[in-house]
Amino acid sequence: MNSVIAPVHAGVSTPRPTLVPLTSSARAKKSKWFGIGFGTRFFVALVLGLIWVVPAAWSPSLIAGMFVWDGLFLLLWFWDLGRLPKQGELALSRVWHSPPSLSVPSSVSIELHNYGRLPAKARVTDETPRALRVEPPTVDLLAAPGRTVRAEYAILPGQRGDLRMGKFYLRYQTMLGLAERWAVADVAGTVRVLPNLEQAKQQTLFLIRTRQVDLEQRRKRLRGVGRDFESLRDYRNGDELRNICWTATARRSKLITRVFQVERSQSVWIVLDAGRLMRSQIVQAGTALRLSKLDYAVDAALALAQVAMHSGDRVGLLAYGRLVQQNLNANRGASHLRSIVESLALVRSEPYEADHGRAAHTLLSEQKRRCLIVWITDLAESAGTPDVVEYALQLRRRHLVLFAALGQPDLNDLAARRPESEEEMFRYIAAIEIVQRRELLLRRLRQQGVLALELMPGVLSSSIVNQYLDIKDRSLI
Repeated sequence: MNSVIAPVHAGVSTPRPTLVPLTSSARAKKSKWFGIGFGTRFFVALVLGLIWVVPAAWSPSLIAGMFVWDGLFLLLWFWDLGRLPKQGELALSRVWHSPPSLSVPSSVSIELHNYGRLPAKARVTDETPRALRVEPPTVDLLAAPGRTVRAEYAILPGQRGDLRMGKFYLRYQTMLGLAERWAVADVAGTVRVLPNLEQAKQQTLFLIRTRQVDLEQRRKRLRGVGRDFESLRDYRNGDELRNICWTATARRSKLITRVFQVERSQSVWIVLDAGRLMRSQIVQAGTALRLSKLDYAVDAALALAQVAMHSGDRVGLLAYGRLVQQNLNANRGASHLRSIVESLALVRSEPYEADHGRAAHTLLSEQKRRCLIVWITDLAESAGTPDVVEYALQLRRRHLVLFAALGQPDLNDLAARRPESEEEMFRYIAAIEIVQRRELLLRRLRQQGVLALELMPGVLSSSIVNQYLDIKDRSLI
């Protein structure tokens, strides 16, 4: 494997970015097997010793030369073995440069420090789970005495949550390359793969740059949208009479108008369905990774949480299956955002139907004041009305509900494709019926005041962030 090798100084620590896993280090120790072996050059020397067989065909006494040759290199092997650093004289570390995020390429470094008196040429294999790499990475390192070297390998996480990292297995030789030792370094530990942090950052930049938050807020203040008091100013033509501050007008002997801004510090609850319907696998655009609907929902939840906190709102999280998996009360701040990120990383899909009633009752008991509830789920293909629709209408009596049903891209493609055979005709009719039924359910929600949408997984994050910003613009909460 090609690796980037760079010398580094031992004992120099660098600041660890937030959410980056801690560096794990350990001294090497003897492998459970023999612990020693023969280098490639030793076997090459033995093969070269067979040259003595050619003259021995004419003079059998020359065969002794081959045994002398082999014996000489066997002695050299013992001598080289004694020069090798002991296993405990090598220390290895696994260094993370960035938080491992779902479907985001990143790199991990292996550091080798040599406490011995001679250079050590090592081949190190890291025992990584298949969720990070298809095959365990192997890197080659050459460490001078008292020095530390580093090699990097790439990872592409395909699963959120806690993953178990294994040990380092290494074989190392001197520069002579006749003998080698086998060792293992116990740096096993757990690393948490987070949701797609890069996408959340992009959504925040979208909020700041594309929507131009500051300009929008100034425009809203001039229109008097919102009911949070911001400041006083002189009356202008077009100002509403109800906004005139009569006490300030009496003191200054001229009309003074109250200026309002869009309400801040409101509560936004993100509700994630982690039931069986969210287990459907969809190929991520631009990659070969197959992500579940729940993975897309988690990424959208993180993007919305970051944007809402940037806008001054408090954000709560409720993820549920048969039971409530994660429940964070609405709050704001960097520490709360970190809690949301780590909680989202632990949300796992379940093979059973989710208990939507439990989620609705939990929200109604914990959130008394009116808030925005963003419910990301899917609609079951059943004869009756799905339970999630009934509970969304129940929440609508007290809160503003944004109901986002995740669509199935291949279903829409099938409904839009012209059938060319009898089998395709039956599939086409079935797809049309499913699409129409889903639209009827969403229409029923809209008619009763729920903001109901069907969104494709690929545009889920951007669509939900846009909907949230529109709700803020219109002061619907």
